[in-house]
Amino acid sequence: MSTPDELRNESRGGSQRSRLKNFILWFTAIGIIFPGGYGFISKLLQFIKTLETDSEGAFTIIPICNYLIMATGFTCLLVWAAMHGMFRDIEKPKFTMLELDEAIELAEKRA
Repeated sequence: MSTPDELRNESRGGSQRSRLKNFILWFTAIGIIFPGGYGFISKLLQFIKTLETDSEGAFTIIPICNYLIMATGFTCLLVWAAMHGMFRDIEKPKFTMLELDEAIELAEKRA
C-alpha cells in the first residue's frame, strides 16, 4: 500500500506530465494554425488584387466564397461541439455500446 507522501509525489509527476502534454499541444496547434492562416490570408489578398486588375479570374470568386462559407460553418460546429463537452470523454460511447449489446443479449436469452 502506498503512503500519502508517495501518492502526492505520483500526482505531482502526473500533473507535470499533463502540463507538458498541454504545452506540446498548444505549441503544435499555434505552430500550425498561425502559419497556415497567414498563408491563406496572404493568398486571398493576392487573389483580390488580381481580381481588381484582371477580370478573367473573376469566375473563381464563387468557389472561393463557397469554401469560406463552408469553412466558417465547420469551424462554428467544431466550437459548438467543444463548448458542449462532446470531446471530453471520447471513449465512453464504445463502452456504452458494448453495455447495451450485453443488455440486449441478456434480454434475448430471457425471452
